[in-house]
Amino acid sequence: QIQNTSTLTLRYSMQLDSLSSTRDKDQQRIPSFIMSSLQRTEFVGTQNYNGLSVFSIFPTEGEIVAGKSQDFTVAFSPDHESLYYSDCLKVVLFGKEIAHVIRLKGAAREHPMFVEGGVPLDVPIESLAVTSPPSSQEALNGGNVLPLTLYYTTLQEPAKSILLILEYIEGESSPAPARAELKVGSIQTAQFASKKSVEFSLESPPLLQQKGFTIEAVKGTVERGQVKCIGVSWVPPADFRPDDPLLVTALLTLKGDIKETYRILFMGKVVSAY
Repeated sequence: QIQNTSTLTLRYSMQLDSLSSTRDKDQQRIPSFIMSSLQRTEFVGTQNYNGLSVFSIFPTEGEIVAGKSQDFTVAFSPDHESLYYSDCLKVVLFGKEIAHVIRLKGAAREHPMFVEGGVPLDVPIESLAVTSPPSSQEALNGGNVLPLTLYYTTLQEPAKSILLILEYIEGESSPAPARAELKVGSIQTAQFASKKSVEFSLESPPLLQQKGFTIEAVKGTVERGQVKCIGVSWVPPADFRPDDPLLVTALLTLKGDIKETYRILFMGKVVSAY
């Protein structure tokens, strides 16, 4: 909602960066994925394969009389799974003055259960190119086929990886365990009629304990529309070498409408307090 607290009638327009007339020109710059995060000014993230806008807003323009307000509706309509949908919405007054800048972010998942936390190991910039192997006849005729084309096919979806970094501060008078957190969630949506809760379980707890890791809950259930936070703490074991970070891998399995497996990488590091 935007409220007009002035004594004038405000002419407004709502502009999305993804629909900017200069977007094609702006994309000729150095790609943002090879720049540092501090240098990036591009707010537009993953876009739809079908060419339609991911985000939309209504109304897009109009007037707000003095002392009145206007409600706006923002819709999010993704067409494939991604955690990196984003756009920038600008509220422009009188066709030239930017009054507000609003960052829009969205995530779309193929299944109603998920795990979050740690350090992202995937690439936050996607290509919109959809490629497919050439047919056998095209390969024989050599038509529009590169001299060397490699295709990789997997029959089983690989486990998604999540890296948890726990930094133990050495040198403090009363050192506390290093801490991190995993979130297991279940999305409530009319698309999935089943109301079955999501079960989760973490394998290899004895090895984790041996290496100094403590998990608050290694198994449990999450109801639809809920998120469960799993705390992780770490204290360096007696045989730990500070110059050699510790890395332990464990599998986290989720069972709901389907079964998903996540590879959790637990990394323990000792850092100095000085």
